[in-house]
Amino acid sequence: MHKRLKTKFLGVEIKSPLVLPAGIMDMSFSGLKVCNENGAGIVTSKSLTLEPRSGHKGPVVAEFEGGFLNAMGLCNPGIADGLAEIKEFKEYSATPVIVSVFATNTDDFLKLSEYVNNSKADFLELNLSCPNVYDEFGIPLASSKNKVFEIVKAVKTKSKLPIIAKLSPNVLSITDIAVSAENAGADALCMINTVGPGMLIDTKMVKPVLFNKFGGLSGPCIKPVALKLIYQTYSTVKIPIIGMGGVTSGNDAIEMVMAGASAIGVGTAVYYRGIEVFDKINKEIIDFLDENDYTSLENVPKLEKL
Repeated sequence: MHKRLKTKFLGVEIKSPLVLPAGIMDMSFSGLKVCNENGAGIVTSKSLTLEPRSGHKGPVVAEFEGGFLNAMGLCNPGIADGLAEIKEFKEYSATPVIVSVFATNTDDFLKLSEYVNNSKADFLELNLSCPNVYDEFGIPLASSKNKVFEIVKAVKTKSKLPIIAKLSPNVLSITDIAVSAENAGADALCMINTVGPGMLIDTKMVKPVLFNKFGGLSGPCIKPVALKLIYQTYSTVKIPIIGMGGVTSGNDAIEMVMAGASAIGVGTAVYYRGIEVFDKINKEIIDFLDENDYTSLENVPKLEKL
């Protein structure tokens, strides 16, 4: 890996600023390992729940011009089996791991954090923002600054690991939510989760394309939304941000950095450019640095704050 890509996230040195977000690969250690081998600087588990979840019935993913619509339904093997995969991954790699967890109340988030305390994880991500389980759990927790504060503050008192709050773009004031997370003790933010929900219709079958009818939007179509919200948040909080949403190229990654991101998530681009997308984007970042006479990614200027 090129030394000019090295940076630090929450005090931990990473070989590349690129992050595999939650939910892109399956929960096997080998899925994380192949992303690491192809240039990801941090890998994230699927969002794990206390008990295994099978998720929604298929179809759960559909492509449209500009992006993807998905409603996976938080399928995962449960926290115990998920952490076993992380343990196996760590036997092969020192690459930092974010364990993402999902719950619907503070008590369950606390139980999940206790599991993660006794794992090989480096960071704990609180997924407060999944948009694909409205039918089951209602509006995401990240829609309420009070709930975000309550959950993050409670987990902060128990967690042995730095806490990353994953926020939703589908809120009235992203800065209010971000400030609540920061004031409650979040060490970093991860944003944005998918936009929506939205819907696609099979006109021949006269029915929604996804079995769940509705799903979250990802891919290039959401990049402008992500950049705006990351920039607004960067202008407001002091904690670092993992910026994601439609990053498919090195130039997209540079835009995220200029908007205020300290690390960059690459998710849907795996479907467009293959698992090698991390190496490809790393190379494109280096090309940008060379073409613009920046010695490292940390020298790339950020936009003036609002």
